[in-house]
Amino acid sequence: MSDVSAQQPHHPHPIELADARRRIKAIFIGSVGNLVEWYDFYAYTAFALYFAPHFFPSHDPVVQQLNAATLFAAGFIVRPVGGWLFGHLADRYGRRLSLMVSVLMMCFGSLIIAFTPTYETIGFAAPALLALARIIEGLSLGGEYGASATYLTEIADPEHRGFYSSFQYVTLIGGQLTAILVLLLLQNVFLTHEQLVAWGWRIPFVIGAALAITAMVMRRHMQETEAFEAAKGTMTRESSLRGLMKYPREVAIVVGLTAGGTAAFYTFTTYMQTFVKQTVGLSDIVTTYVIAGSLIFASVLQPVYGLISDRIGRKPVLMFFGIAGTLLTVPILTTLAGTKSAWTAFLLICGAWIFTAGYTSINAVVKAELFPTAVRATGVAVPYAVTVSIFGGTAPAIALFFKQQGHEQWFFYYLAGMIFISFLVYALMRDTKHASAMQRHE
Repeated sequence: MSDVSAQQPHHPHPIELADARRRIKAIFIGSVGNLVEWYDFYAYTAFALYFAPHFFPSHDPVVQQLNAATLFAAGFIVRPVGGWLFGHLADRYGRRLSLMVSVLMMCFGSLIIAFTPTYETIGFAAPALLALARIIEGLSLGGEYGASATYLTEIADPEHRGFYSSFQYVTLIGGQLTAILVLLLLQNVFLTHEQLVAWGWRIPFVIGAALAITAMVMRRHMQETEAFEAAKGTMTRESSLRGLMKYPREVAIVVGLTAGGTAAFYTFTTYMQTFVKQTVGLSDIVTTYVIAGSLIFASVLQPVYGLISDRIGRKPVLMFFGIAGTLLTVPILTTLAGTKSAWTAFLLICGAWIFTAGYTSINAVVKAELFPTAVRATGVAVPYAVTVSIFGGTAPAIALFFKQQGHEQWFFYYLAGMIFISFLVYALMRDTKHASAMQRHE
């Protein structure tokens, strides 16, 4: 009888199924809000080719794009402030509240861009208002990353943290993909090129503001994480930054593991549209198709690598990115710069994503696993935001500067060098899957 019962298949208990559904619903809501935030942020890049002449009058399109990219970088300068502000909010008052406020600020930034008059109408006030909008969006995004990374990691069960947290970058990339798809629809279905240049570039920012309000309403019903609830009784009244200073090693690891990864990420997402258009020489519409296809491929890779990290650990996946990125970045970008084929460009960018996903898929869970609950959101957000401001947001501007100086290939070596620096950190750090601080609440 015992043998027969031992052979009976295991059926999940109703409580187990309810818990799984609860986690999946929470992750879905958290991820959708993240997608909306990044859509709003990336709509700026997707439509920069169309609105840059209205804000930065110049006869040289490279100069116009350089000015637009500089403002893109300016949005990153304030991200550490947003990381601190929303990290403190998330660690002190809960992940849910922080995520609601951040998406509301993103809505405000998008509305400013949507309704700001052009340089021809109000002069210097036009790029000044554009800069203000980017600062507001930068503050929002600086807080969104830490709060959402913390929330997704805490809400997941311990055996699937890599998989569930990878959806942060699925939705992050999905936000950019959505912006690209909106661009495709406006280019091919709803507007002529002249209409898109004249006023149609405002439409995606109106859409983004509406989506942000929808995401905020959805986030009102998010459940708080069990880890935050468990940590409430142990929290002190000291500032979040003072608490973070107790973990200098962990802060240094976040900076080191992020530097190369964020430079690669913003190169193969944000900068690629400009690179493929201006260096490869593809048309606007073909460029959009190439970038959209590569982003779909990148999105599929994220949960795959997350699952792999749950099986073999985080460190081997990061090491793969460090080694492959150091060796292959220059050959890929050099070949890409020399091709005139859309298919070759698409395959090369996808090739870059095969190793870049080794960072993007699991960097959030690695950072969250470094810190105890009381400072986790701040610990993930602030050093990450500082590093992204220095090495991520500046990547398009650095690349365009080298291009303007006639030495575009210098950027290829710069990027490979940044990835190599991060590789050294990966080689020396411990595997956070096996040495996690997720159960520590002090």
